[in-house]
Amino acid sequence: MNRFEKYFLMNEEDVADYVRFKLPDFFASDAKLTCKEIGDGNLNYVFRVTDDLSGKTIIVKQAGEELRISKEMHVSTDRGRIEARILGIQNKYAPGYVPEVYSYDAVMCAILMEDMIGHKMMRTALIDHDIFPEFAGQISTFLVNTLLLTSDVCMDHKEKERLTAEFVNPDLCEITHDLVYTEPFINDKGRNIVFEPMKEFVEKNIYADEDLHLAAAALKFDFMTNAQALIHGDLHTGSVFINKEHIYVFDPEFAFFGPMGYDIGNIIANMLFAHFNGIETIEDETERQRFTDWTLSCVQDIPDMFIEKYAGVFDGNVKDPMAKTLKFKQRYLEGILKSTAGVTGLELTRRIVGMAKVKDITCIADEKKRVHAETALLTIAKRLILDSGKFICGSDYISLVNDTIRKIGE
Repeated sequence: MNRFEKYFLMNEEDVADYVRFKLPDFFASDAKLTCKEIGDGNLNYVFRVTDDLSGKTIIVKQAGEELRISKEMHVSTDRGRIEARILGIQNKYAPGYVPEVYSYDAVMCAILMEDMIGHKMMRTALIDHDIFPEFAGQISTFLVNTLLLTSDVCMDHKEKERLTAEFVNPDLCEITHDLVYTEPFINDKGRNIVFEPMKEFVEKNIYADEDLHLAAAALKFDFMTNAQALIHGDLHTGSVFINKEHIYVFDPEFAFFGPMGYDIGNIIANMLFAHFNGIETIEDETERQRFTDWTLSCVQDIPDMFIEKYAGVFDGNVKDPMAKTLKFKQRYLEGILKSTAGVTGLELTRRIVGMAKVKDITCIADEKKRVHAETALLTIAKRLILDSGKFICGSDYISLVNDTIRKIGE
């Protein structure tokens, strides 16, 4: 029996042999293969295999049986199948925006996929304060195509029901239920990690605010019950590879049929993390203004461009006859935008209060500056959650950010 016919967690040496076994024709017979583990996420093991003679590369991503963030948290390795499957679907609706999948192995729970050479992980690039002028346009196109075209508005109902069953993802959804919608607000499992100087603020403004908990509970049950579209489920700047001309969206193992606003809100929140990192860490005033103007423009342009493109995709692809009812298109959009604002607030909260942090904030070395950023972001987050129905365009976000910065600075 070949050793890859029974699951085990591979190391770098195993993976080079594994590629030879699974895709014997991918590399030349005389290729000199080397492998390096490059993953920095919380869930999976990601390896790059390189032919040192030709420079040709491939990525192997294997699902482990426990989370790298916590050995106590076990999840189904079926998430690898879900990821491979959704990448194919997303490539259908937003071609060129996701890496190509060459093969999926259900035994080793491993995906063999295109290496995103020439691109950089977006979170890393943002911490380096790189600017990508095309990003808002690119990500809004990806969002509207992958979300609206997999909804009941545009997809055949029977096909959507079949796909909904295929993408049942209980283990990873439970992680989201806990880490995004529950623990940041009530710390029921005692796993939250709060920056020491922020503990009093968090106790008073997050843990003790019953109105905030009520609004978060409503958002949680929308996430659990609203099978609106096939969502990525973990769309942050660590799930985007980018250069000046192009983006790849990857790492969608949290995918299932849920509310569209979850994906849109996540990416907006992560641009706010980048924005406050720029405010607090860039010393040169001109450079700081240049970077923060751009990050804030993304916060405005992503929802506005989504709204603009939504109308065209809706009109060109609507199938359900009742969805053609006068004013339904606007009402449906209003629901998406309300969800988007609420989720933006949830993501801001959980990355500051919860156990899974973002480097944009944790790398702020100056204690006072980090406190300023975290205070501002939690203040913004609360308003987005409590008043989610009031954020109907990009300028509403900008006004909130600017008002918050002004008030905290007073």
